[in-house]
Amino acid sequence: MAANNKYEKLIQDYDKHCRRIAQATIININESHQDKQKRIKELEKDYAKWFEYYFPNFAKSKCAPFHKKMANYIIKNKRCRVLAEWYRSAAKSVHINMGIPLFLMFAKHDLKFMLIIGANEKKAKKLLSSIQSQLQHNKRLINDYGAKFQYGDWADGDFATIDGVRFMALGFGQDPRGSREDAERPDYITTDDVDTKKHINNDRIMRESVDYITEDVWGCFDAVDDGTERYIHANNNTHKNSITNRLKLYFQQAIQQAKNEGEENIFYISTVTAVKDLSSFEPTWKDKTSAAYWKNKFKQMPYRSFMREYMHAHIQDGAIFKYEDMVFGEMLPLNKYDGLVFYGDLSYKDAGDYKALILVGRTGREFHIIHTYLRKNSRAKCAEWLYNLYEDKRLENINIRYMIEGLFAMDDFVNDFDIEGDKRGYYIPVVADKRSKADKFDRIESMAGHFERHHVIFNIDEKNGLDQTTLVDQFLAFEKGSGAHDDGADAVHGAISKLNRAVAIDKGNENVRTISRKQISSRSKNRY
Repeated sequence: MAANNKYEKLIQDYDKHCRRIAQATIININESHQDKQKRIKELEKDYAKWFEYYFPNFAKSKCAPFHKKMANYIIKNKRCRVLAEWYRSAAKSVHINMGIPLFLMFAKHDLKFMLIIGANEKKAKKLLSSIQSQLQHNKRLINDYGAKFQYGDWADGDFATIDGVRFMALGFGQDPRGSREDAERPDYITTDDVDTKKHINNDRIMRESVDYITEDVWGCFDAVDDGTERYIHANNNTHKNSITNRLKLYFQQAIQQAKNEGEENIFYISTVTAVKDLSSFEPTWKDKTSAAYWKNKFKQMPYRSFMREYMHAHIQDGAIFKYEDMVFGEMLPLNKYDGLVFYGDLSYKDAGDYKALILVGRTGREFHIIHTYLRKNSRAKCAEWLYNLYEDKRLENINIRYMIEGLFAMDDFVNDFDIEGDKRGYYIPVVADKRSKADKFDRIESMAGHFERHHVIFNIDEKNGLDQTTLVDQFLAFEKGSGAHDDGADAVHGAISKLNRAVAIDKGNENVRTISRKQISSRSKNRY
């Protein structure tokens, strides 16, 4: 019964969608035949203009440059393998599964058989319904090109036009052999949003999924010299083990091989992120969303989620630092700690990376992350925050070391704090940490043992604050090659390192140091 209700709702939604198409595609009934032909000819010169005219209910914003670029590549190349690595809400499905194939069909007469493969059969049929609804109810298409729909139904996953163009839908993994039995084989195939989180860590399933595309799906094309073979994979790239990322690596290898051997290259990768960077938040699709929209969205969701869904960053939760090892607790009065260090990682770009300034206290074996500043802001704003905290918490009465990471150009960084001091009439003694350091990944990873033993405690009073939330996210996202920000994690390491040295000196042992888990494992007889 539940399945029937869902099917009925899908039909009702489809009917509403068809009515909206009919209402949106108004036509000029007084247009002369000559004017109409002239207008059609002009529209067919430009895919973006053609799309915006014939699909007004989808083209609420003008096409972005990346829409035009990819469409022109597919239209121009009869044999191509395209990977559209676009962020969520970039209109992947609308263009790849509807706009471009219909342009090929109507404007170029270069489409005979389209095969859509969705994550499952239901989703594939829903994608197919978008095309059928346009063929049956889009007044502008019918007015300019005539009624084309002939028989079949998207609900059955198969229909055709009076010109003999066939459209078919399959769920990912379904045998596509049925699409190869007729006289015409598919000449335009798409795989749309086929990645799922369920099997992402199952290497065998992921390998077989890629094989399904490169063998079963690509095998549907007719093997002739002048055959048309357009294949497009559309998905955002959220995980290094995903089908999309594995295909991307394969495409990159194929592109390089073709270049090295001087052969024809049919592989094309279109990578589009939501914003150009995380400082200005300049949108890639400016006509649809503003920088303010993306900046707010970034603030309103976990860092790792935004980076995965909108920036193609392969961030895994707890690859090295586990969520269950993120411990929150009450902080001690500042005068009760064995040592206190404010440590900053402030970046050389004024607004490029995060500015991190973190107060860490040591008590026995524990390290308490007491106050956190971790924002994409100027160094001047960071200095202002420190002075405000200094006054609010009366830190002049507490023995704290204030340090900034860096081997060079630190005078300018320290100067930012002195300028703030000029305004207030006193100076916080911020100094540069000019010692040489190990590889950044190794030094951050060396803290993992402290976290695993639950010796690192986050201030529970700042648990819901944006700065500390971002710091926790950076630890969870930390992994070699992930591309995730690690400025906060590096600042914590700097503080812990200084605290270990300072407390060790106080206790007469100047040689205490931290080492990475890899070093510990290599020295252990029982590494299993």
